[in-house]
Amino acid sequence: MAQQAMPMRTARLGRAVGQEPTAVGGAVLLLPGGDAESRRRPSPLLAAASVRALARRLARAGRAEGLAVHVVHYRYRGWNGRDADLARDAAWAADEIVRRHGDVPVCLAGFDMGARAALHAGGHDAVNSVLAIAPWLPEEDGSAPPEPVKQLVGRQVLLVHGTNDERTDPELSFRLAARAKKANRQVCRFEVHADRHRLRQYRDEVLALAEDFVMGALFGHAYSRPVVDAFAAPPPIGLRMPLASGFGRSLRR
Repeated sequence: MAQQAMPMRTARLGRAVGQEPTAVGGAVLLLPGGDAESRRRPSPLLAAASVRALARRLARAGRAEGLAVHVVHYRYRGWNGRDADLARDAAWAADEIVRRHGDVPVCLAGFDMGARAALHAGGHDAVNSVLAIAPWLPEEDGSAPPEPVKQLVGRQVLLVHGTNDERTDPELSFRLAARAKKANRQVCRFEVHADRHRLRQYRDEVLALAEDFVMGALFGHAYSRPVVDAFAAPPPIGLRMPLASGFGRSLRR
């Protein structure tokens, strides 16, 4: 008896977070964390947990603008070397937004390994901005090519990283941002002093920064003064911009 072929795994978009807009003016694709190597399918509930608070915050902030917020559910839990499965799924998700909603601007917003996926897939034609939170990046190795940055040209890019991150080295995200800034002036990076990987100590400030960036990048809202200054400042100042305690409670535009 012939063996039955295993069905091909596909990525998918979760249901829109909050009330799905009737007329979509822009979209955020939230990319959860993952593992370096794994062919297991991730748990949708566990994966979404790492970006749930951000998803809710952005859905509320963008309701009047027609912002669609979706969590991307990956085919596999791992990046898986040259296959770069999470980046492939991020690009697929951007294609799916175009198929559903047409020519609307897309922001890729990722955490941990999802932030690496967002950076890699940032060259998609529909993507105009990338938000990378505590990005997982490989250790620099002279025998391997460096992480790509040319795909980020023409996009607005913001990275944010805790200085006491125990899982992902903040210096690696600084070095990547420095290389990206040489190719694209619209790159900035914020440091969250003494915070760890999940950025729980300054959670409200990080969420406020993410909202400020996404609403500015997708809908042209005025950035807060700290974000304007971070984009304008030359390296290393604009790539080591401290995220002030209380950011978001008393923004001056």
